[in-house]
Amino acid sequence: MASDISTRQVASFIYKMIRPFPGGIFAMFLVAFTWAIDLSVRPYILKIILNRMTEVSPHDVFDYLTLPACAYLFMSFLLTTSYRFYGYFVEIKMIPRLRQRIALSSVDTLLKQSHQYYQNHFAGSLTNKVNDLTGSVPDMLQTIIDRFFSHGLALIIAIYTLWQVNIKFALFILIWTTLFLGGAFMFSKRLARLSDIWSEWGSTITGKIVDVLSNILSIKLFAREAAEKSTLQTTFSEAVKAEQKLQWSFFWVWICYGYSFVIVLGLNLFFLIKGRYEGWITVGDFALVLAINIAIVDFLWQLTKEFSQFSKYYGKVTQALRTIVVTPDIKDAPHAKALVVAKGEIIFDSVQFHYKEAKALFQKKSVTLYSGQKVGLVGYSGSGKTTFVNLILRLFDVTSGRILIDGQDIRDVTQDSLHMVIGMIPQDPSLFHRTLMENIRYGRCEATDEDVIEASKRAHAHKFIQALPEGYHSLVGERGVKLSGGQRQRIAIARAILKNAPILILDEATSQLDSVTEKFIQDSLWELMQGKTTIVIAHRLSTLLHMDRILVFDKGKIVEDGTHQDLLIKGGLYKTLWDAQVGGFLPDKR
Repeated sequence: MASDISTRQVASFIYKMIRPFPGGIFAMFLVAFTWAIDLSVRPYILKIILNRMTEVSPHDVFDYLTLPACAYLFMSFLLTTSYRFYGYFVEIKMIPRLRQRIALSSVDTLLKQSHQYYQNHFAGSLTNKVNDLTGSVPDMLQTIIDRFFSHGLALIIAIYTLWQVNIKFALFILIWTTLFLGGAFMFSKRLARLSDIWSEWGSTITGKIVDVLSNILSIKLFAREAAEKSTLQTTFSEAVKAEQKLQWSFFWVWICYGYSFVIVLGLNLFFLIKGRYEGWITVGDFALVLAINIAIVDFLWQLTKEFSQFSKYYGKVTQALRTIVVTPDIKDAPHAKALVVAKGEIIFDSVQFHYKEAKALFQKKSVTLYSGQKVGLVGYSGSGKTTFVNLILRLFDVTSGRILIDGQDIRDVTQDSLHMVIGMIPQDPSLFHRTLMENIRYGRCEATDEDVIEASKRAHAHKFIQALPEGYHSLVGERGVKLSGGQRQRIAIARAILKNAPILILDEATSQLDSVTEKFIQDSLWELMQGKTTIVIAHRLSTLLHMDRILVFDKGKIVEDGTHQDLLIKGGLYKTLWDAQVGGFLPDKR
């Protein structure tokens, strides 16, 4: 569980994102300053115009009103120009690039997260959080500068202007504003908390919908549409309750603010009429005070709505940062170097490992996989084979001990360099929703089209690729859904052939192939294994007959180590597994 995000952390993140855009931020403050001045200056000019109209004869109107009228028009022109200035430097130049920077920064952070991190989070939920950041941070920034700063400055100028008329009008606004801001501050933590909860439910809903749609075939095959709708209905009901609590809070806040506006306006009108009756209020003062009060009431009313939106933005940002901006479980050492592989020897030196909140799986495990050796891993499900491989890939870190490749501790080298020297063919390969050419070339980005085609031929994928309407430029669909399991596996094999890494890991690489294709693929894989340190996880023991060694796992321990013939003669667990095979495969458990 990630820790809570403080206001300082939110502010630090926003500052980091906006730092490359000083020009845009300057434009925002300049326009905010112009708007704040205009709110009081134009009513003041209007006061001058009205007073002069009541003091001069109609024949002298042009002489006395031309200058203030021009000043009034100039302020209108200045405000309109500032908005166009804002549109160009902020909305066109800065905001799109700011959203891009936030998105790229968030994705960069997510790409550094560990394998375990993705086991604990929905991909759809993470996507929603990135979208929340890219949408809400610019909105928060605009709310802070365009609304809060500009309105606060406008309020200060307005109070000073009203003071020039009479201190009573200034005090009315000052007292009411103090109560307004005090109430807003009192409610802010509750509103932020409720907004946070509501935003979190929104991300959960997105994640669950993506999970449902990603497994639509299973849902149909098990006739579970009603059950899934029921589950989503429960989640939506919780989200509705969270949003209703938030909106009820805003409802009562708006009631208090709305009726207080009426009281302030009533007091101002009373003293304006009284002042006019007693002679200390001019017609221009009457218009000035009313215009400023109406403007203040209007923008503070808008501010309450902006504040509610700001609370939602803040909630979305905090819940997104809480998930995204966390320290990766596995990260490169400060002075990590690139892994250099000359032989491909892998050593487990007194390795101990356990998953979080689980019993130790490996206890002081020590074993050496020699350079160029082809090693098979067998054992019942859960015996530690996949964990053994995942530790080499550093998808998890050992609890104690060390893993060495050519004498280099894998914790002291960069993860990228480690993964570059290991070719992996998983049992259930995942493809990008890109073309077949792009998916295969993923093994070696600088490979030519001819290299890709050659790798495809060796993986016996070229024939079926050519038969597709668009050949190598065919899109494979999300996670390769447009291809069969065997076709996806051949693409993964072609990718590994193209990568040609010095260490090769196969996890039931031919399990989804028909017998004829498997025979050809096995020949290609055997050729690929030559000169490489190779680890093969297999449930079909017949695929391990020609391995140099077979390691037999049982409850995290290597209980047997030898060739196929040696282990059969020994008559231990491997012999039991061999005899228990059904159709060439191991049973799931004892």
